[in-house]
Amino acid sequence: MSDEHYSRRMPTAPEGPAAEARVNDYDSFAEAYTADNETSLWNAYYTRPAVIKLAGDVAGRKILDAGCGAGPLAAMLRERGAIVAGFDSSAKMLELARKRLGPEPDLQMADLGGPLPYPDGAFDDVIAALVLHYLEDWTGPLAELRRVLKRGGRLIVAVDHPFAIDTVQMQRTGESAYFETRSHDEEWTVGGRSVLMNFWTRPLHAMSDAFAAAGFRIAVISEPPPAPDTPVELFPPEFGGRKPFLCFVFFVLEAS
Repeated sequence: MSDEHYSRRMPTAPEGPAAEARVNDYDSFAEAYTADNETSLWNAYYTRPAVIKLAGDVAGRKILDAGCGAGPLAAMLRERGAIVAGFDSSAKMLELARKRLGPEPDLQMADLGGPLPYPDGAFDDVIAALVLHYLEDWTGPLAELRRVLKRGGRLIVAVDHPFAIDTVQMQRTGESAYFETRSHDEEWTVGGRSVLMNFWTRPLHAMSDAFAAAGFRIAVISEPPPAPDTPVELFPPEFGGRKPFLCFVFFVLEAS
């Protein structure tokens, strides 16, 4: 699981190679994904700046990057004085992260859907940027993230904005499914080829209920604009230029 997004479209029925490939198979397109991620609108100018701003002063804080991918966010946090660790379920992504970050950070292979290889209360902050929306059930994952956090620690989350996903749903089918927790497929174009991805979306009240049940208090909900220095050519034509848009929703959660 890794932060994303690319040329995104929601197919009604994937066909051809994308339909036959493994879903969410980051190992198969890690290099191309990582190259695009460095300068993409969704990652370089939207998600990472928003997370860094929400994290604030991280100097000396022990931070776990959940679903660290090739490590761009961990690198930014380390530059700001954080002591970083990370995990990902993709071996290829971890290989790229180790090349970027060197031997010092504790980078491990783990899946957010299972137990994490860290002791209780190991971290001041955990960042889960664009990873929870791969999971149908947040109960176990949020409990694990709460477990590895110190009391009073922060979980910073970014996930697909349910309203944005429902807008696409309505454009495609004419019907809203906002209040459902549901799975949807997307066909991405990465490195010139199609890859099939699968995500779960849920309404905001279901997110807040899951956070509360896991022992978190919502401190911040953010729907940020893209970074001011975003090149205008990165915006899709339908956005009408350099304007705010809904794609992800961000939370700062405090561990009780």
